[in-house]
Amino acid sequence: MDTSARYLPAEERRASTVEAVVELAGAQNPSEITTAAIAKHMNLTQGALFRHFPSKDAIWQAVMEWVAERLLARIEQAASGAGSPLAAMQAMFMSHVGFIAEHPGVPRMLFGELQRAEATGAKDMARTLIRRYGERLHRLIEEGKACGELSTTLDTEAAATLFIGTVQGLVMQSLLAGDVALMRREAPRVFAIYRRGIASAP
Repeated sequence: MDTSARYLPAEERRASTVEAVVELAGAQNPSEITTAAIAKHMNLTQGALFRHFPSKDAIWQAVMEWVAERLLARIEQAASGAGSPLAAMQAMFMSHVGFIAEHPGVPRMLFGELQRAEATGAKDMARTLIRRYGERLHRLIEEGKACGELSTTLDTEAAATLFIGTVQGLVMQSLLAGDVALMRREAPRVFAIYRRGIASAP
């Protein structure tokens, strides 16, 4: 990183630290990312890093906040431009896949935090992200049922769970294959199957 990064204002330093962690997580196991590695990636000392974050957990919480803010904003923007509830769900699906393809370290960090036994700020933020995402899906599904686009007998809770699980499945297969582009290629076909399962009969 450019040496001028050493002299960034506090907020920019925090933002650049988060971005550094996201980049590192895209190339290695997040649990193995140390503060020393983060500092080295940023061309800083650990002391300089800890002037902006009191602990490694505080860094991880900031990363999860960054993920939640950007992912939710992105899917909301995608949904708002759609012409119907089902079209909005499809836009959300593709937007989510696109976000992960651009930041492959995000699912590694998210899954890692949710697997931790202890309570942490980052884990709470990961849970909040999933809850808010689910709430947005619930609203769209209910709107779709109300306008006749989705089956009136559709189990809203199950449909929302399957939506998120389908994205996660695509992500996991891409990570296992070592081919991040795989999720982009497969997403339209996978969503088409999901869509047929929830849409009202023609």
